[in-house]
Amino acid sequence: MKIYWNGESKNIIGNKVKTLRKSQGISQKTLAARLQTEGFEFTDLTILRIEQGKRFVPDYEIVALANYFHVTTDFLLGMSNVK
Repeated sequence: MKIYWNGESKNIIGNKVKTLRKSQGISQKTLAARLQTEGFEFTDLTILRIEQGKRFVPDYEIVALANYFHVTTDFLLGMSNVK
């Protein structure tokens, strides 16, 4: 399996996740803990690596993050300016 990325980042949602998290005034650890209570395997390191673009993000995690922040997946993916 060959995985493609732009050489700079392994995802395109990291900056938006960071912005949304900071706008709620929560830490990476808190975000991870809240996602864990919904049944997802996130850690503070997972959130850090997503925000830094050092981790690929599977589709089900994009959906989980969008649901948590009450935004669309299109918004996270940069396909829409509408949350």
